[in-house]
Amino acid sequence: MIQQFWVQLVEVIRHVSPIEVVDVAVVAFVLYQLLRLLRGTQGTQILVGLILLAVVGVISTTFNLILLSWLFRNATFFIVIAVIVIFQAELRRAFDQLGRIGHIGRPLSRFNTRQYNEAISESIRAAERLSAKRTGALIAFEREVGLEDYAATGVRINGDISAEMLQSIFYPNSPLHDGAVIVRGNQVVAAGRIGCARPRCLGRDGEHLGDRRGQDQPQPRP
Repeated sequence: MIQQFWVQLVEVIRHVSPIEVVDVAVVAFVLYQLLRLLRGTQGTQILVGLILLAVVGVISTTFNLILLSWLFRNATFFIVIAVIVIFQAELRRAFDQLGRIGHIGRPLSRFNTRQYNEAISESIRAAERLSAKRTGALIAFEREVGLEDYAATGVRINGDISAEMLQSIFYPNSPLHDGAVIVRGNQVVAAGRIGCARPRCLGRDGEHLGDRRGQDQPQPRP
């Protein structure tokens, strides 16, 4: 029986073309990445529900359940729209990761290793000086993934980065200190309450509370 199985397996492999192998590999890769995206999210339960709906649809077609089959045929368009809306977060993550496969998105970004190293050096100098004064700072470095959406919510600077500039931004009670800084290449793109157009950043009277509340308060030394 085992010998017969191997004979059948070899016969099947002989009739499989390279294109079919590539086809199966691509489909398997897409399904694997889809499951990775959904793992640990609420989308897993939703996916199970969609699979159950698909099973019901197959059963209705197999057993010629006219009313149920008609319902599935006419609801297909709305189901597709619902899937796009429900899985919009996962779809955004998928397209984001797709753009980073093999650094495809790098030619479209402004990431430059030399400028990035220069920005790191200046940020380290600023961090050492701010640390000596027990002052906090939030610095985000843009690399392959763009941060333009977040930069648009802050105050535009577009100036060359330096330790002195970072110190002046995060100096306590300065207009931009209670927030963060976005660095692109060797430039400070924006600063202030980055991405803080949200209810959690507002006090009871609508006053901005910032993102670094209490970080610049003197802390007792151990």
